[in-house]
Amino acid sequence: MKAVIQRVKEATVKVQEREVGKIKKGILVLLCVDDNDSQKDADYLSDKIINLRIFDDENNKMNLSVLDVKGELLAISQFTLSGDCNKGRRPSFDGSAKPELAKSLYEYFIAKLKQSSLKVESGVFGAMMDINLVNYGPVTFILTSKQ
Repeated sequence: MKAVIQRVKEATVKVQEREVGKIKKGILVLLCVDDNDSQKDADYLSDKIINLRIFDDENNKMNLSVLDVKGELLAISQFTLSGDCNKGRRPSFDGSAKPELAKSLYEYFIAKLKQSSLKVESGVFGAMMDINLVNYGPVTFILTSKQ
């Protein structure tokens, strides 16, 4: 599993011009499920994201988690993160999970985030989405569940 996370002041997601998710201060998560991922990968990434200390403390040091600042989370399925662009000029998506597995693990990941008691919003799996955000910092990290 792969995730691009961005610390945001706010973020929204729309599907066909209709807002389906909106957060204030928190983390925008772009999540990709690969073909060899399992619930263990979702467990690892959800815990990592919730507890990663990427928010500033009183000394302007990244020392606080989204839990500590009572932030919010917006999770978006992002199939294209599995794209391999090493050969040719067109990305290969051979390593991405089939839609049934990807949707199941994406929904499981969201359920794990919701166990944190933080506000959790999401996009619509498989939909064409418009995402607006104000990246605060900017602060962006790439996480993977494979060590």
